[in-house]
Amino acid sequence: MEWENQTILVEFFLKGLSGYPRLELLFFVLILIMYVVILLGNGTLILISILDSHLHTPMYFFLGNLSFLDICYTTTSIPSTLVTFLSERKTISFSGCAAQMFLGLAMGTTECVLLGMMAFDRYVAICSPLRYSVIMSKDSYVPMAAASWIIGVVNSAVQTALVIQLPFCRNNVINHFSCEILAVMKLACADISGNEFIMLVATSLFILTPLLLIIISYTLIIVSILKIRSSEGRSKAFSTCSARLTVVIIFYGTILFMYMKPKSKQTLNSDDLDAVDKLMSMFYGVVTPMMNPLIYSLRNKDVKEAVIHLFNRRLFSK
Repeated sequence: MEWENQTILVEFFLKGLSGYPRLELLFFVLILIMYVVILLGNGTLILISILDSHLHTPMYFFLGNLSFLDICYTTTSIPSTLVTFLSERKTISFSGCAAQMFLGLAMGTTECVLLGMMAFDRYVAICSPLRYSVIMSKDSYVPMAAASWIIGVVNSAVQTALVIQLPFCRNNVINHFSCEILAVMKLACADISGNEFIMLVATSLFILTPLLLIIISYTLIIVSILKIRSSEGRSKAFSTCSARLTVVIIFYGTILFMYMKPKSKQTLNSDDLDAVDKLMSMFYGVVTPMMNPLIYSLRNKDVKEAVIHLFNRRLFSK
């Protein structure tokens, strides 16, 4: 009887906002606008950091990686989400769902680790400026960025492989905008406690460890800022730090809410992902990538000067 109730799934149905056509239209417009801003903002930052030699520094190398990461991450889910908002048939193939899970988790894990690397870079730059060029040499920051990508890919490959091996029986309705790994895992008609434990360990290792590094780095940075005698200098430094910490809090806050909330809360109404979870997923997947270039770089004096320099060079070359 157990075997008879199991079927080989070839596709999943993405519930999203089905039944709320007005909300679907509203979300379609909002997410489309945000996606365009993400592509323009992050794409501009990547282009500027490549073309302007003054920005060939560890900080902008990391920011270029972050921008490319945000473009990749949002592109794995937003276009398909926009299509489902307008389509009557809101389905995705099993292989397409697996690919979306893998890419989404890989990009998310990589960003967590990369933000920790970036915090360390800022700590060295502010607290040990004389040793910065030695500590953050090209032989250091390139492997650091590469390690972030490798960790993200390996973690996602393991997590995705464990999920796609689960039996899904006849339940193929994913109560989400996309194939988010937790939403898919809940559809399995088998014990997923092992998967949940492995995910908890991975979350603790690849989210909490970088978060701890960020907290320590920015604490030491703030202590160093307080020693600045000029009130104008302190104000400018605090403004920069507070803006970056805002992005970190939003990014990590939504991840911790999604992946580390109590098991009792997750198993309650496991077939229905409530509105709060969907809203948190949107912040995690859309709002943060949109804010990153605005907070980290486009309001930065170096980037503004680089834009003006490139524009003038282009103008006079004609």
